[in-house]
Amino acid sequence: MQHKLLKNTAIVGGMTLVSRVLGLVRDMVLARWFGANAGMDAFFVAFKIPNFLRRLFAEGAFSQAFVPIIAEYREQRDHASVQQLINKVGGTLLGVLSILSVIGVLASPVLVTVFAPGFLYRDAAQFDLAALMLRLTFPYLLFISLVAFAAGILNTYGRFAAASFVSVWLNVVLIGAAILVSPHLAQPELALAAGVFVAGLVQVLFLLPSLKRVGLMPRPSWGWRDAGVRRIMKLMLPGIVGSSVAQINLLFDTLIASFLVAGSVSWLYYSDRLVEFPLGVFAIALSTVILPSLSRSHANDSADEFSRTVDLGLRLVLLIGIPSAVGLSLLARPLLVTLFNYGDFSAEDVNMASLSLMAYAAGLPAFMLVKVLAPAFYSRKDTTTPVRIAIVALLTNVVLNLLFVVPMVMLGIPGPHAGLALATSLAAWVNAGLLFRVLKTRQVYEPCPGWPRLSLQIGCAVIALGTVLALGMPALQVWLAWPVGSRVTGLLVWVMVGAAVYFLLLHLGGLRVRTLMQQVHGEG
Repeated sequence: MQHKLLKNTAIVGGMTLVSRVLGLVRDMVLARWFGANAGMDAFFVAFKIPNFLRRLFAEGAFSQAFVPIIAEYREQRDHASVQQLINKVGGTLLGVLSILSVIGVLASPVLVTVFAPGFLYRDAAQFDLAALMLRLTFPYLLFISLVAFAAGILNTYGRFAAASFVSVWLNVVLIGAAILVSPHLAQPELALAAGVFVAGLVQVLFLLPSLKRVGLMPRPSWGWRDAGVRRIMKLMLPGIVGSSVAQINLLFDTLIASFLVAGSVSWLYYSDRLVEFPLGVFAIALSTVILPSLSRSHANDSADEFSRTVDLGLRLVLLIGIPSAVGLSLLARPLLVTLFNYGDFSAEDVNMASLSLMAYAAGLPAFMLVKVLAPAFYSRKDTTTPVRIAIVALLTNVVLNLLFVVPMVMLGIPGPHAGLALATSLAAWVNAGLLFRVLKTRQVYEPCPGWPRLSLQIGCAVIALGTVLALGMPALQVWLAWPVGSRVTGLLVWVMVGAAVYFLLLHLGGLRVRTLMQQVHGEG
């Protein structure tokens, strides 16, 4: 089971890597064509609202509730029962979200007022632009929820590739909209909002052939009273908060940032996107694979296999998450200069975005840990416990936001938006720590042998990585003076040097994939 988990994680991670690389290209295009200004702040808010709801409902509460149920149906019932469940869930999801999309389009000014009240307070034109763009972007929630529905089916049946590749289309369409359409519009950012709508539709159509190949093409029918649908709804309700606390925290950051200087929302966006790269390539890939695996173990009453799967997930997260956090923090300015410091994205934008990037990097391992720990609850159909923990983390974020941001604004300290990012990171650590503690207390998870040695191996390798990057990299002014070719070459060289140092130290310390698997199985 563990070997299959590694293989499927590699498949999902590889496909996600393609999407994330294109995502970086997309953000480079946006930074060069539009910069960090009031218009882009308006677009990012208009995109963030349906994206937030998508992660809250589609990839969050819905996926966490749907996958365990469909995995149970697959293991314990016949194909016809699975098909009926899919038809009922698909029809109900389509009906509810269609109504919600209409409401969202009509109420766009209200939503902008709720999520970015600073626009109305500071700039009425920016507020109107955000409301107009939200009318175009809000239906993305419907499309991407259907994508999550299709992906849940495919992942349960071990077909991870298509569902992992689908997000590529969002990046392709937005790049095309920016380059080909925006120059012809009086308000260029509107092309991006329309691109979000088109991309959502393309993503849905892309997955339909894959569903047909596994013989589970949905035939939507209303199923509000269906027993399976009701079980999913029951699991979803508490999971809406529990599975998406990080997204709630990020959106709360946007709300406060809307009151700060113009560009703050954009700086947070670009820094968050760079944190999302390792998070998406590895942690979300691992989370995607681990939920069906844990669900099957729970359905088959395999407590030992369940615990070993969680243990392997935690080891992999720390193995990748800690060096990623250190690397992102030390490479923050070179990354931003190389990727975004062109056209309207200035050196000051680089400096401001780097502050929030370093703050987000501090929470990267915690963001990754939550992606492994939360599925351990959802696969057992326990959505109540993560909600209680999420509320604690959410309140922590709110309090820390006030403690960090308000004094910085009052004292005129540059970069108060970085305080928002740091609060989010610390709240993620609270979330991960409490999830881990509950799993241990309930004896759902028991650590396998080898943790002290693994911790020492990772610690030494990370110290070496950080020392080499901190002492060897050129100063920021050197990066700013370099042409694009030198920037790209320099960044690639230092990323490869850092990775080589880290993995060489791990190898010299005796860490091998075979050793890791033996420790998880209690053989070493």
